[in-house]
Amino acid sequence: MLATKDPTAVERANLLNMAKLSIKGLIESALSFGRTLDSDYPPLQQFFVVMEHCLKHGLKVRKSFLSYNKTIWGPLELVEKLYPEAEEIGASVRDLPGLKTPLGRARAWLRLALMQKKMADYLRCLIIQRELLSEFYEYHALMMEEEGAVIVGLLVGLNVIDANLCVKGEDLDSQVGVIDFSMYLKNEEEIGNKERNVQIAAILDQKNYVEELNRQLNSTVSSLHSRVDSLEKSNTKLIEELAIAKNNIIKLQEENHQLRSENELILMRTRQHLEVTKVDVETELQTYKHSRQGLDEMYNDARRQLRDESQLRQDVENELSVQVGMKHEMELAMKLLEKDIHEKQDTLIGLRQQLEEVKAINIEMYQKLQGSEDGLKEKNEIIARLEEKTNKITTAMRQLEQRLQQAEKAQKEAEAEDEKYAQECLSQSDSLQRQISQKEQQLVQLETDLKIEKEWRQTLQEDLQKEKDVLSHLRHETQKVISLKKEFLNLQDENQQLKRIYQEQEQALQDLGSKLCESKLKIDDIKEANKALQGLVWLKDKDATHCKLCEKEFSLSKRKHHCRNCGEIFCNACSDNELPLPSSPKPVRVCDSCHAMLIQRCSSNMP
Repeated sequence: MLATKDPTAVERANLLNMAKLSIKGLIESALSFGRTLDSDYPPLQQFFVVMEHCLKHGLKVRKSFLSYNKTIWGPLELVEKLYPEAEEIGASVRDLPGLKTPLGRARAWLRLALMQKKMADYLRCLIIQRELLSEFYEYHALMMEEEGAVIVGLLVGLNVIDANLCVKGEDLDSQVGVIDFSMYLKNEEEIGNKERNVQIAAILDQKNYVEELNRQLNSTVSSLHSRVDSLEKSNTKLIEELAIAKNNIIKLQEENHQLRSENELILMRTRQHLEVTKVDVETELQTYKHSRQGLDEMYNDARRQLRDESQLRQDVENELSVQVGMKHEMELAMKLLEKDIHEKQDTLIGLRQQLEEVKAINIEMYQKLQGSEDGLKEKNEIIARLEEKTNKITTAMRQLEQRLQQAEKAQKEAEAEDEKYAQECLSQSDSLQRQISQKEQQLVQLETDLKIEKEWRQTLQEDLQKEKDVLSHLRHETQKVISLKKEFLNLQDENQQLKRIYQEQEQALQDLGSKLCESKLKIDDIKEANKALQGLVWLKDKDATHCKLCEKEFSLSKRKHHCRNCGEIFCNACSDNELPLPSSPKPVRVCDSCHAMLIQRCSSNMP
């Protein structure tokens, strides 16, 4: 019992064979026809019928309200979503006025796709999406199996054909698609003619392929020329921008140099000023230390004098207590003396307070001198005044000592000179009051001097703030210059990259030019070979299994080669000769026997 085959598989195989025959016959007849095909060409009509049967195989039946619908327009309409370039063909099919049925639209779509030479691309996108096709086809359909991919691969060969089909005036809705098998059943003579035409078709295919390559190379060369022009324009623009940027950078560098020089001058001046102020402050500190030592000594002397005066007071009180009984006038004199001594003690206390205030003023002056920079000369003058005042104070203290000595003498001579002593005490009190008023005036002068110093300090702080603002402005400008330098370096890098791209494109153009020259030479060789082949009978590759000279069998390593003189097939070792023939001036491959024969002819023709 023979195993029964699946009828759907048999149908797919039959449709695949019919597609192969129709596509092969269409390509061969079109190449022999030698011009563009129209809609009345019979092999082209049969090709569309076969494609319609292939697309209808295994198509699912869609139910509608009135009848059952089974059309191929649904899957073809799906191509627009998968292949964006197919939107134009779908829109043009829908705009055709004479089409009323989905089958007519599908037939028009196939004709337009053939004219665009993109039928294989469209159907390949459709076959890849099996999940989407399962909505329209059964699982055993031709478009869902491997046979569909084979047919799509065969459709690539139709790109060689040029077709000009009029779709508007043709009635595509009512056509009946019947396959005419008589076109594919040929006799032996037609088969022989067909085999003869195969070689011509192969040569024409090579010619078309070379022309297509030449056209593509010309298009690429033109595009590269346009790109080179655009790059040259952009390069010139960049060069101009670079020149502008360089000029700006030069100007900025000059400004930066000027600013740096000004900054260096300012820094030198500030350093010199600071050094001068440091020296002045050190000298003032030394003078203040010396003056402080002098004031301390004066304070110690005053304390000693106060101790002596207290002792003298006690002695005077003892003497007065002894002499109370003797004379009332002496008591009154002693009371006056006591009052004078109390006043002197008060004046001494005031002087101590003044000394402490002077010390506090000197400390404040020292703290202010640390923050000031320009008012050192005036402070020296103030210190000189203070020294004068201290000298005056020392002279006053000496006078007080002298007066105390006089008071001691007056106490010893109190009995004789009471009235004189009282007058002297009054005069001394008046002089002390005058000294107190003078010291108050000196304090007022010191306060005014301190106010002047505060004003000088404020002006110095304002000048320092201005210099800080100038320094911050200079730093900001230097940062701008650094950013401009970075931009300039980036522009230089971009220019170098553009130059490299330009050089690479020039190299590519040179390579393309060399390739074009080689392709032209190959075309000339093919033309000469065609001329040589016109008068020869070439042996078929199928008929030759062994080399004619060495009688070795051909294989993958031992390949077949035609002799351009006799047309026989030889191996590489027996046909590794090149000689110019009368049909072709360039040297071509010939076998060893023809090579020896031609050399003999040449030698016989030589005188």
